[in-house]
Amino acid sequence: MRKPIIAGNWKMNKTAAEAEALINELKPLIAKSKPEVVICVPYTDLWIAKKAIEGSKIKLGAENVAWADSGAFTGEISADMLKEIGVEYVIIGHSERRQYFGETDKTVNMRLKQALAKGLKPIVCVGETLTEREKNKTKKVLKKQVLEGFKDVTDFSNIVIAYEPVWAIGTGKTATAEDANKTIGYIRSLVKKTWGADVAKALRIQYGGSMKPSNAKELMAMRNIDGGLIGGAALKAADFAGIVNYKD
Repeated sequence: MRKPIIAGNWKMNKTAAEAEALINELKPLIAKSKPEVVICVPYTDLWIAKKAIEGSKIKLGAENVAWADSGAFTGEISADMLKEIGVEYVIIGHSERRQYFGETDKTVNMRLKQALAKGLKPIVCVGETLTEREKNKTKKVLKKQVLEGFKDVTDFSNIVIAYEPVWAIGTGKTATAEDANKTIGYIRSLVKKTWGADVAKALRIQYGGSMKPSNAKELMAMRNIDGGLIGGAALKAADFAGIVNYKD
């Protein structure tokens, strides 16, 4: 059985003081949670978040990681820097990184291999835009992102994939549970064909398109969906807890 994983992606939100307050509000709400719970916070919040989650089930994640150990990479953050703070998970290849900051499948692959080499657990994002979906290019796009993004990767034991249809991020639109399950099933089939049935069976794949308390239970009931990468709802303790506690 794959253990469900619910990860909050805070994006560029919350000062350190606001982060501490949100975590303290969240902790008692998910004290008996069954899924694995991760919060991926802005760099400036990492230290305070690490302190605030002590004694709880919450695990710490970052929103990006550089492909180099160090050097002239203004604005980037290295795996060693994240590890020193106590970061366990890191998001790689989010659609906003691809859209606004020039992230490509090649740079996703470089960041992924660096994260793995340094012992971080990557949450790797894949997904199609609305235009690509309307042109029936979803499978073509996902195949390219998976095969190029995971090129030369052999160990998937610490990897999570997040399928995030770009057209459903921050729009309030959500793929139906059946559609999300079918698409994630296709991703799993790509992994099976390329890396083997055992890898595909064990790999956790999240859904990342406007999951909220009202639809979490339906989405999580799907055979291929192992969790959620949560954006807006992760910024409100009650909403995020409602997703984490979807079975209750």
